[in-house]
Amino acid sequence: MTTATAAPRLFSGRHLPLALGVIGLVTLSALENRAVGTALPTMVREFDALGSFGLANAAPNASFVFSIAVAGLWSDRHGPVRTLRLGAIVFGLAQLLIGFAVAMPMVIAGRVLSGIAEGLLDVSLIVLVARALPVVLRPRMMSLISAMWVLPSIFGPLLTGVITEQFGWRWVFLGAVVLLIPTWLLIRPAIRQSQDADVPERTAEHAADLTASRTALPWAAAISLALFTLTLTGDHVGAHRFIGTTVMVVALVVLAGAAVQVMPPGVFVAGRGFPAVVATRALGGAAFTGVGVYLPLLLTLQHNFSPSRAGVSLSVTGVFWALGSWLYGRQHGFQPVTVLRTGLTLLVVGIAVTSLLAWTDTSVWFGLAGWAIASIGMGLTWSSVSVLTLDLSDATNSGRNAGASQMAPAMSIAAVVAITGTLLALKAEDPQPWVFGVIVSAGAVIATLALFTAGRVRQKV
Repeated sequence: MTTATAAPRLFSGRHLPLALGVIGLVTLSALENRAVGTALPTMVREFDALGSFGLANAAPNASFVFSIAVAGLWSDRHGPVRTLRLGAIVFGLAQLLIGFAVAMPMVIAGRVLSGIAEGLLDVSLIVLVARALPVVLRPRMMSLISAMWVLPSIFGPLLTGVITEQFGWRWVFLGAVVLLIPTWLLIRPAIRQSQDADVPERTAEHAADLTASRTALPWAAAISLALFTLTLTGDHVGAHRFIGTTVMVVALVVLAGAAVQVMPPGVFVAGRGFPAVVATRALGGAAFTGVGVYLPLLLTLQHNFSPSRAGVSLSVTGVFWALGSWLYGRQHGFQPVTVLRTGLTLLVVGIAVTSLLAWTDTSVWFGLAGWAIASIGMGLTWSSVSVLTLDLSDATNSGRNAGASQMAPAMSIAAVVAITGTLLALKAEDPQPWVFGVIVSAGAVIATLALFTAGRVRQKV
């Protein structure tokens, strides 16, 4: 007589501490992300630094690239716990630096630290999930991670806007430091459980992979330096256009050369399998985020929204992104590749509709409806590529593959925001609607490229 084995459950037994811990950290990260997006338009105006808006958004992506390269190596070699601890410490320091900033350079420095923290936390959490959860629970966990953006996205922008208007934007970031303490206590049981888990067997092939990863670290540092140079120069290119343009071109060349060295072979030609997954994630992330970071500013400058009202675009982002992730997590029977292509189609259509906010006098709510469609598409897309990344990885390379899948969109997002931020900096005195129209339309073009690239994605049989 055989005894049926109970199906594993995410919120019971030994998986419960991990689920609760991940929920806590992701929720805090979501709150911080929505806080920056809502408060930043007010911050740049207070410091009379509208031209630094693109730099403030791109700086964390520049530092994020090197951070995830280090995080992937550390997590594969020593496990995810050390990386997770360091990420939490850097996160707290970043919020303190921004909260006590007396000038825009301090805000930028805090944003750089935020990018480092995000890289450490993102990779360590993905490796923790990959090592601690069975394959059958991973799609549920990934959809849950996206779902944890719902409440921060609904209430975060409004709360941030109210705090900014009534008490000042500094309290938004100082409050995040206070919330970090109970959040860390929530994940400690999962950390102890992870330390007791079996360590994957180290093979000669794994040792060679680690050596290759260490070799890639200087290239990752070059990428971060090139991205930061690109964004910083774009912020000041108006004063010295020839020199600034030359420096930006050199930075782009360095970025391209170094990126070839750190990305898995085949990414830049969208090779079938995992390389195409990475390329699709890079293009999709650049399209969506390259538009989303400017929507609060567009609503503030072009449609006279207050900080609390301008945050509605961030609410739309989180709620409908989570809806897309929730739809992915349902028992729908579709393969991840099919869902990926569906999500990217919605992304293209949604951004095209959103561009009407800048190009025409259409209703704001009609334009935001387009952004809702794009966000659903992004939820489907991101959950799909996350699951495909895990499915195409094993215990010895999950950290590096997770790092590559995070690094590629960080590079593409930072490059796109740096270039569009340069356009905004050049027109900072009086940004016309066409400036935002070009920015949003560029996102639609990049999303279309992502859709074509997704045609080369194949999953493991």
